[in-house]
Amino acid sequence: MSSLSLPAVIRNFYDEYMKNTPKKLKIVDAYLSYVLMTGILQFVYCCLVGTFPFNSFLSGFICTVGCFVLGVSLRLQANPQNKIHFLGISQERGFADFIFSHIILHLVTMNFIG
Repeated sequence: MSSLSLPAVIRNFYDEYMKNTPKKLKIVDAYLSYVLMTGILQFVYCCLVGTFPFNSFLSGFICTVGCFVLGVSLRLQANPQNKIHFLGISQERGFADFIFSHIILHLVTMNFIG
């Protein structure tokens, strides 16, 4: 058993990701990273400053969590390796469902803000 260092494992993971992942999935992954960082920043801001307009914080945080969940769903549907699980759903339909769900999510969170 050979012991690999952490930088070597990370480099190997990065090389395999860049070589084997389609461009569409990389775009979805970039979106997921952005939404994750937004949620983390909102939570850190809440811990440091407080939750005075609590409905605003709660709807913003729920919106980022919802966007992340919808993005993961889109990534699962767009991944060519998962095609067997989504036989009746095309990639275009998955993206249309993603957009429609986002519209509903944002309408609900805007209504919750007040």
